[in-house]
Amino acid sequence: MEYKSKDRGFKIKESGWTVEDYYGLPEDGNQYEVVGGILELKPSPTTTHQRIAHQMEHALTDSCELQYIIMSSPIDVILSDNETRQPDILMIHRSRTAIIEEHAVVGPPDLVIEIISPNSAKRDRIMKKESYARFGVGEYWIVDPSNLTVEQYVQAETGQPYELLQLFAQDDTVNSERISCVSFTVKDVLKLR
Repeated sequence: MEYKSKDRGFKIKESGWTVEDYYGLPEDGNQYEVVGGILELKPSPTTTHQRIAHQMEHALTDSCELQYIIMSSPIDVILSDNETRQPDILMIHRSRTAIIEEHAVVGPPDLVIEIISPNSAKRDRIMKKESYARFGVGEYWIVDPSNLTVEQYVQAETGQPYELLQLFAQDDTVNSERISCVSFTVKDVLKLR
């Protein structure tokens, strides 16, 4: 079913959204994702979320910038013709820069990080986790600032469901076999400064 907007002259569809439809949306200040052909509005992040994201991006940049390109939201990641995401933070190895286009990252990043909040926990733990695994994102982290934890999920094989590899608590040092440059203490990044 489609609805025609009287004041803006564009159509809003309940399903069947494509990347092309997505890029036809008017600039309205909102962030959207297309999930399985359905357009979803993303709520604005909290100030705590933004501060944690900044601290994490800074820690990753300090240790990994020579090997990886690190980006933060808002950045479109196009995973298929009917699936776009806007991860909080992503990393792409410099050998794979061909997937970085001017308007978006077109293909799976090497690492995607989502910082959960009460209104995003289900979305990040279930829907996004399944989506990133299905489209071949090799490693996925769920960062939980309220519990000072980082959950590290990896795929045994591309396209397979994630397996929880590590649950890093506040005094633990986060590291990754796949992304060897990563090294930071959870509490140093997740506690607000």
